[in-house]
Amino acid sequence: MPLNAPEAGQGRHSPRALWMILIALLIGAILVALVAAEFGIRWLQGRKYGTAARVEDHLVIDPAINLRVPRANLHFGRIETNSLGFRGPEIQVPKPAGRIRIAFLGASTTWCAEVSGNDKVWPHLVVDDLRRAFPNADIDYVNGGVPGFTTKSSLKNLEHRVAPLRPDIIVIYHAINDMSLELRGHAASRGLTGELRENTPSWLATKSLLWDLAEKNVRIWLAQRKVEASVGRLEMDAESLGEPFRRDLTALVQAARKTARVVFVATFSTRLRAEQGAEEQLRAAASNLYYMPFMTPEGLLAAYGRYNEIIREVTRDAGVVLIGGEAEIPGDAQHFTDSVHFTDAGSRAMATRVSSVVGRNPQFKEVLER
Repeated sequence: MPLNAPEAGQGRHSPRALWMILIALLIGAILVALVAAEFGIRWLQGRKYGTAARVEDHLVIDPAINLRVPRANLHFGRIETNSLGFRGPEIQVPKPAGRIRIAFLGASTTWCAEVSGNDKVWPHLVVDDLRRAFPNADIDYVNGGVPGFTTKSSLKNLEHRVAPLRPDIIVIYHAINDMSLELRGHAASRGLTGELRENTPSWLATKSLLWDLAEKNVRIWLAQRKVEASVGRLEMDAESLGEPFRRDLTALVQAARKTARVVFVATFSTRLRAEQGAEEQLRAAASNLYYMPFMTPEGLLAAYGRYNEIIREVTRDAGVVLIGGEAEIPGDAQHFTDSVHFTDAGSRAMATRVSSVVGRNPQFKEVLER
């Protein structure tokens, strides 16, 4: 044998080394795929909303009133706030003589992060409608909607941030956050959920849109399987719901009456409808089931019905104006991005709901004449 011939097996990898190489390559491929997916999701969200960040990241605690509010002068994708921290155009302070100011109070369904721009938010569209209907009127608005607000939050928002702007008209649109808070409280008391904030995103979900999306889809899937398996449900009579909401909505309406000349309260629209088939109801209730996995579509329908009934009763008892017709907005993916938030088309339909009632109201016309 030649002196420089390689020994037997020299230059070859052992089976163990080959497996280690294969595993490393596989892990590397998975990491590359995950990074690509993360960037892809961020690109898609940026294309849809103008940013891949979260709206909640741009809310701050106002220490003077201990309330979470939007940052002032925010340019966040397709969302912009003015120098006072309200979504929409600048608001003149003090209010010019002869100007009619409309304030909208609500939560994320009034803030409308899902629409394509400030000019597609339904409060903005309502004012556009009224300006066209009354071209000689000088009208502006305050969008007092803030993601996560309940009626109790809106009361504090009204007292400290909105009332000083002297609105003549107030429009209130609330239900989902109060309803979710109440139902989660009942579920926690019955051992169906560990804590009221158990669906708060994990630390990793706050850093990765891919992980956040995966978490949400898994939770929705598990909630839908629970519905199908009839396990872990919250069983209760819908007629027993809503008393905290009635109390807080009444307080908000009374404060609004002291602030503005005319107050309107709108019933709440949702994608979920009784006439939908079982599969469509599960799709329509998906985001509701994410936050309330112990509910069923039937239970949600009953709860929404009860809350809208309370809205009607409170407006009647307080002598303010009801904006009904919650089912006039079609319950489909063209009008809702999830269970309750509007697309551009849904926002347009909501604006038509509101402006048609406001524009025909005799008290509103009296305000214009004055």
